[in-house]
Amino acid sequence: MMPKYIDAFGFIFLRVGGSTLLFWLAALFIKTEKIERKDFPRILAAAFFGVAFNMLTFFKGLSYTSPIMGAVLMVTTPMIVLVLSAIIMKERMKNRKILGILLGLAGTVTLILYGKSMTNAPNATLGNLLVFVNAVSYGFYLIIVKKLMDKYNAFSFVKWIYLFGFLMVLPFGWGEFQAVDWSSVPTGILLKIGFVVVFSTFLTYLLNLLSMRELKPTTVAVFIYLQPFFATVFAIGLGKDDLSWVKIGSAALIFAGVYLVIHKKPEVIEESLTGTDPSQH
Repeated sequence: MMPKYIDAFGFIFLRVGGSTLLFWLAALFIKTEKIERKDFPRILAAAFFGVAFNMLTFFKGLSYTSPIMGAVLMVTTPMIVLVLSAIIMKERMKNRKILGILLGLAGTVTLILYGKSMTNAPNATLGNLLVFVNAVSYGFYLIIVKKLMDKYNAFSFVKWIYLFGFLMVLPFGWGEFQAVDWSSVPTGILLKIGFVVVFSTFLTYLLNLLSMRELKPTTVAVFIYLQPFFATVFAIGLGKDDLSWVKIGSAALIFAGVYLVIHKKPEVIEESLTGTDPSQH
């Protein structure tokens, strides 16, 4: 779809706008709580880091890099959240986690600098960097949104997050959206756009929030490891990407680092803020 029929920011305009409409329509049939005025600044921050900046950097990055590299870089999210938690919430980090962060950082830097792809990646270095920035943005979002998840039903605040997020992406995406020649867009591409809006955004974002209320965040985080697997299978199967030793080695370092970061000894129970990013599904 990108950039042949629609550019990245125009796609984000469609994605966030369509999902905003779906969330507000769904809220008509589901009982929601009134949001206290003091919580709206937190919602605005969540909209920026979890929707606007998050999606704009990911989609622009994905238009430059390959699907496999983009998916592998998103696995760094749990490590990023741990670092941000240590900085913002003054959480203490153990030596094992510090080692994990360093391993993950080594894999990330290697992938960004040397993970060139000959397939469907016009500017892999810039694309990888933007995807990594996206992961950092989502890390901020997880820390910001945790108090909202503990206080409100997901439908009560997610509609506001997406409404404010849509207003934020409007200046960036409107021009690219207007530039689309819809008469030349095939039906198959329209169906793919609909899939991204309904399944990869609306349902994924909602289910992610609900799962984080019912399960420990660390349990939810484990499922992010399936993303590179599925991205690799689909991308290679459709001829959209190829494997290389740099990608495999970088992925191994990142996976090892994340394992050290989130792995807990049975006798130690500790809360962490990790989760999957619906922007890149």
